[in-house]
Amino acid sequence: MGEIFNGRRRIRKKFGTIQEVAEMPNLIEVQKSSYDDFLMVKEPPGGRPDDHGLQAVFKSVFPISDFSGRATLEFVGYEFEPPKYDVDECMQRDMTYSAPLKVKLRLIVFDINEETGSKSIKDVKEQDVYMGDMLLMTSNGTFI
Repeated sequence: MGEIFNGRRRIRKKFGTIQEVAEMPNLIEVQKSSYDDFLMVKEPPGGRPDDHGLQAVFKSVFPISDFSGRATLEFVGYEFEPPKYDVDECMQRDMTYSAPLKVKLRLIVFDINEETGSKSIKDVKEQDVYMGDMLLMTSNGTFI
């Protein structure tokens, strides 16, 4: 008779004669690590790889240029602000557990010479833009 400890108070007793072929993976941990890899909340804004997660999504959309070529909107980076409420408070208040997502964008305005068609930079503005609240996963692998 084998005993399996499943992380809780109760020990599961096994009365079967056939041994387990493979250990069951922690499926919740797989989901949590996948979501963390997508958001990259713990990575600093300058240290995120461009080909992975939410950073790759933004890089695939930007830069955006207007039809006349006079302005370009570039993606610089993103960061998450701390959640306003913790998990327990969100459950008590029947609210969503989320964090504000701020994206740093750069607007470049060009001055186009009509005679030669050459572009010169007229103005550059960089600003943080609130893109909405991003749902955060709890330590149990659930969303509130």
